[in-house]
Amino acid sequence: MSISVAFVDDHPILLDGLVNLYSAKDDLRVTARGENAIDALKIVEEHRPDVLVTDLSMPGDTLAALELIQKNYEGTKVVVFTATANIDTAIQVLNLGVCGYVLKGSTARDLYEAIKTVHDGSTFITPGFATKVILSMKTAEIRRKAQMQKRLSAREEQIVTYLLQGKTNREIASMLDISEKTVKHYMTLLMQKLDARNRVEVVLAAQKLQAPVETSAPQMLS
Repeated sequence: MSISVAFVDDHPILLDGLVNLYSAKDDLRVTARGENAIDALKIVEEHRPDVLVTDLSMPGDTLAALELIQKNYEGTKVVVFTATANIDTAIQVLNLGVCGYVLKGSTARDLYEAIKTVHDGSTFITPGFATKVILSMKTAEIRRKAQMQKRLSAREEQIVTYLLQGKTNREIASMLDISEKTVKHYMTLLMQKLDARNRVEVVLAAQKLQAPVETSAPQMLS
């Protein structure tokens, strides 16, 4: 069964080359082509391709178009094919739900593999560049968690410590010489800060907050 693919790029020669090259693949079927962000939206609305391969630097708001596609057309996987080797841009695009990020310096085989990979439900990033993107995402997550941990008040940190020890609200209240009602109030604040729905999730979130920060400390100091 062939994969339906659409290509969008504002460089006519490159677009012709992509269409001609991948139309020759037995397992791919090129269903549409376009030149700007509006075209990308229209193509997905009208043709519902399995995979949309699109540039970023085109007339129109490409990022807004990608966001709409990701929200409204789950059946279409998106591969960004761009000359933009900016890590922040790549992360922004991937956070929108885009499954592929291929640099234009890549081989035709890389783009072909990207189309196949995202269609199968996985993510594809240009080899080499992928390592930088993943490292940057991990670093940002560690910083986010560290910042979240710093935003906990001294009292909240005390309560988290006792939660990790498996203490009940009553036991925590006794140890901190406060009322059980006050402990429940802090639990509510912790659930909000840690995006947790219950006591168990607060404990799990607290464990995740602590482990990466402690692990990364030696690397940050070296």
